[in-house]
Amino acid sequence: MPFPERRTANILLTILFFGGVCAALYVARRVILLFVLAIFFAYLIDPVVKFLQRHSLFFRNLRGPAVVEVYLVIVALIALLGYTVAPGLARNTMKWLDEVPVLLNGLSTGDIATDLKGQYGWTEEQELRLRAFLARHKDEVQRLVPEVDRFLSGTAQTLGWLLLPPVLAIFFLRDGDHITDIVIQLFFPANQRPRIRAVANDLHLMLTCYIRAQVLLCLLSFLFYSGVLLLLQFPHVMALGILGGLLEFVPVAGWISTLAVIVGVGVVHHSHWIWMAVLLGIWRVVQDYFILPRIMGSRLKIHPLAAIFAVLVGAEIGGIVGVYFAIPLVASMRVIWRVCAEEPSGQIHIPHGDIPADASSSLAETAAT
Repeated sequence: MPFPERRTANILLTILFFGGVCAALYVARRVILLFVLAIFFAYLIDPVVKFLQRHSLFFRNLRGPAVVEVYLVIVALIALLGYTVAPGLARNTMKWLDEVPVLLNGLSTGDIATDLKGQYGWTEEQELRLRAFLARHKDEVQRLVPEVDRFLSGTAQTLGWLLLPPVLAIFFLRDGDHITDIVIQLFFPANQRPRIRAVANDLHLMLTCYIRAQVLLCLLSFLFYSGVLLLLQFPHVMALGILGGLLEFVPVAGWISTLAVIVGVGVVHHSHWIWMAVLLGIWRVVQDYFILPRIMGSRLKIHPLAAIFAVLVGAEIGGIVGVYFAIPLVASMRVIWRVCAEEPSGQIHIPHGDIPADASSSLAETAAT
């Protein structure tokens, strides 16, 4: 018998091939993440593109011009927002950056206790207690300086990376169906293509429902933040409410940033920031363990307990990225398993009430092609 045996060699080569593919995916994980975020962004603005495609005055039923019109509107809104908000935001940001070294120095020396005593009328005992606490943790406070520097540099780099997904999303919006057809024809034989196309259509419906659920969660967060800010008489209610709603798209880091900004504004303007922090914490618990599982579960046909489990496992495995992709990944696995296990013929039965109007029209277009 020759050595190595042919069957053993094939198994080893297959294992090496899949190991190489996994290693390549791990090395290119950031690039892959950018493309996945671009797909999510394309799903986010796709309803607007379809609306303009159907109701455009000059380019009706043309996909490319509708995409251009949507991006022109986005650029105009960003320019308008920058013109009205950017000057004040830049001044406040520079002021905050200038005050950070002074604040850190006050924490390390304990002089901040004297400042807080003068602002809030603390007693001598409270001042000495805070000074003793800062003295015990002086080394930890001094290590905050390089941590803050790394955080600021990492934030700037992240913002630069986040500019790429909207640009990449143009290609998915314009040629998404064509790209899907090319991928299916490239990697699957002809007898399996109808089945894979059915899986792709079902995944398309799932992602459409997921993005709509995310938009609904952002709207609920905007309403809650705006109502609480008005109730506690905070300044900049509309700006902070919009910021909180938009940051709801970013798991974990989004609401932490919202909490820091709103509480920081409350501290600066001597508002009821303690009550605000308590209410935001309660809202986070309600959002994560009641609202999110039920909305995601009803839209994606996932049990609320499974949604909570997926988010917790995703946070343990992949941090923020794991939290963001946990629920759509579980929903995708459910779609693929249902198609493979329940529909061997490749035909997917989807209840008519579960299909969004724009998604069903896109399925009809795909079937026609």
